[in-house]
Amino acid sequence: MADAQGSQHRTPRDRGAAAVEFALVTPLLLMLVLGIAEFGRAYHVQTTLSGAAREGVRNMALHNDPAAARATTKAAAVTVVLSDDQIAVTPTTCPTGSTGATATVTVTYPMALLSGMFGTQLTLTGKATMRCHG
Repeated sequence: MADAQGSQHRTPRDRGAAAVEFALVTPLLLMLVLGIAEFGRAYHVQTTLSGAAREGVRNMALHNDPAAARATTKAAAVTVVLSDDQIAVTPTTCPTGSTGATATVTVTYPMALLSGMFGTQLTLTGKATMRCHG
């Protein structure tokens, strides 16, 4: 029933229904927010790995030094801690005088997922290729 101003009175039953609806929707919204956060973090790590691999392969292609390429890759991955085992540089020496030879740096990083709702770990890879001495 409406009062003089046109609003309706709520019964205690209506308030209970709103609480039930809130209880049903809250887990879904929480999963959505956690999914967005996990995806955003994974995307950030992936772009960091790709950029680090690009810097490392550039160093390898110009200076022909796998150790320096690994060091450059680690330095470029500012927000990710990498070890030498996670960075593959191929070939170990850029051949001189050959045209079309390429160097490749591949960075593999096991990223732990924070929420645990989508698994415990995701393996991300950044890869870059550049022509040697180019």
